[in-house]
Amino acid sequence: MSTKANILVIDDEPDIRQLVREILEDEGYEVRTAENGETARQARRDRRADLILLDIWMPDIDGVSLLKEWMEEGGAKVPVVMMSGHGTVETAVEATRLGAYDYLEKPLTLAKLLLTVERALEAVRLQQENIGLRQHNEPMSEPFGKSTVMHALREQLQRIAHHDTSVLMSGESGSGRHICARFLHSNSTRRDGPFIEVGAAQIAGDTTATELFGEEVNGSIHYGRLEQANGGTLFISDVADMSPAAQASLFSALEARSFLRVGGNEPVQIDVRVVAATARDLEQEVNARRFREDLYYQLNIVPVYVPPLREHREDVPDLLNYFVNLYAERDGLPYRAFSVAAQNRLRNYSWPGNIRELDNIVQRLLIAGSSNEISLDEVETILGDETRQELTGVSALYALPLKQARERFEKSYFEYQLRQAEGSVGKVAKLTGVERTHLYRKLRALGIDPKKIDGGK
Repeated sequence: MSTKANILVIDDEPDIRQLVREILEDEGYEVRTAENGETARQARRDRRADLILLDIWMPDIDGVSLLKEWMEEGGAKVPVVMMSGHGTVETAVEATRLGAYDYLEKPLTLAKLLLTVERALEAVRLQQENIGLRQHNEPMSEPFGKSTVMHALREQLQRIAHHDTSVLMSGESGSGRHICARFLHSNSTRRDGPFIEVGAAQIAGDTTATELFGEEVNGSIHYGRLEQANGGTLFISDVADMSPAAQASLFSALEARSFLRVGGNEPVQIDVRVVAATARDLEQEVNARRFREDLYYQLNIVPVYVPPLREHREDVPDLLNYFVNLYAERDGLPYRAFSVAAQNRLRNYSWPGNIRELDNIVQRLLIAGSSNEISLDEVETILGDETRQELTGVSALYALPLKQARERFEKSYFEYQLRQAEGSVGKVAKLTGVERTHLYRKLRALGIDPKKIDGGK
């Protein structure tokens, strides 16, 4: 497995190509070379590069024109560093305007070359990381909590990180599966590679092939998520919602470790670790023939259970303080401390929305209040709003995506049935007509512990 970046060096001078290749390979990079525009285009078709070093003056096309051609394609951007021994300031400015990351003058110096390469790759890595964090509003870099449960989870993820296998993460929405996946990636041998996420909804219907595998149209290349993740980790959220076509395509690609882009003729080799997440019981989905059995076993080499917040409630006070400090320092919201009574009430709350719900509640309390202390009455008011929404929020359910609406209803439904049956799973199985073994799996997938409901049996 290669975790170092793949660099494409394009220059019409054989001595320079060879020199740059040797220097970069000595640093552990994987290097390919091309001597003109045509071979450069073919090299990009064969495999997506992590960085391109592009000479300006070549026999068939100049580097600036080639850069413009690639930038007009759109899709996944790759940093391009221009090289020239006869350049001008105007040429450098034009290349930068078109999207080049930097400009190197020949003769190349070892220190300048390596520094530019390192900075370009680091800039892209940070850009991808920041985009991912912004998309998920995730300020945490690792699963949070001092509880035994969360300590064990972090240790498990660190152990798994050193074994390059597929991982299936089960857990409720909002429990931190995405944070766990990033933590796993950052502790693995693939940490220098990309972390690319794709949601099941993004690879459904007609967009399945192009989103996953990319496409080639009239010489232009769009790199799909699998290829973008090459050398790193592909995180698939809500994998249970993948369409049958997407499941079949993904299984074939992972099995063969290669695929064809839409419209392409040459197979693209991939080296990707897959981490999949689900809030549903995939084994039950397999039994119901809604999920491919072969893909399930391919993904479920190492299972990881991400516990809901109610299973580590002792972490709630620390989480409250964490988010208060975060929003006070980062976003300039007023600092407000939770009273002991308020903390105790929240510690004993059921947290159906998990850490995401706690995060939202802290923000609301900081914005809405004016005193230095958050009182129990303020907390009760917000939790009352949450409860009223659950009890009377049928219209709100209609506004949710089907998956979230179904999960919220099923959770509320089975918790109600367990309370009516005084926690007896056997009674609930008879009342609901759900086979007992399947019911246990369903309850676990929904994060419901029968023993914690009315002293359940």
